[in-house]
Amino acid sequence: MFSFILIFLAKIVEVSLSTVRMVLITRGEKLYGAIIGFFEVIIWLYLITTVLVNINEEPFKIIAYALGFACGNYIGCILEEKLALGLITLHIIVSEKDGKTLAEILRAENVGVTIVDGEGLKESKKMLILHVKRKRKSHMLQIIQNSNINSVISLMDTKSIYGGYGIRK
Repeated sequence: MFSFILIFLAKIVEVSLSTVRMVLITRGEKLYGAIIGFFEVIIWLYLITTVLVNINEEPFKIIAYALGFACGNYIGCILEEKLALGLITLHIIVSEKDGKTLAEILRAENVGVTIVDGEGLKESKKMLILHVKRKRKSHMLQIIQNSNINSVISLMDTKSIYGGYGIRK
């Protein structure tokens, strides 16, 4: 029974590390991704040698391994959300009259805001473009919501930003 629990927990750790490693690598953090990958492979090798031993006599090892994999994916996603590594770009579309007001509110939060003229179906619009660290996403959305300015917001992951205001890497 202990071996099943150990397989389950080790697989959760291994897959969670894998999820974080992939995110780090896609965000350009090669060194951290490589270090995590080293430990991930050590755990994987341990698991494979443990699971394959007497697998015909103990088929519940397969179940423990598969459950650990599934839970590891789930926990890895939660962990990645909590770490909130990287940058995002927000596009905020507001009416022309509210564009400057919202930009001033956001700039007061030490965020660089670019304003672009736009054209909606019925009126002229302003699009505010912001680049912020993912850790600040919820805070930025809360500020926009608290402004009571009607807006359409889209968010995108951003790999790299060169120059600009408010973000140091």
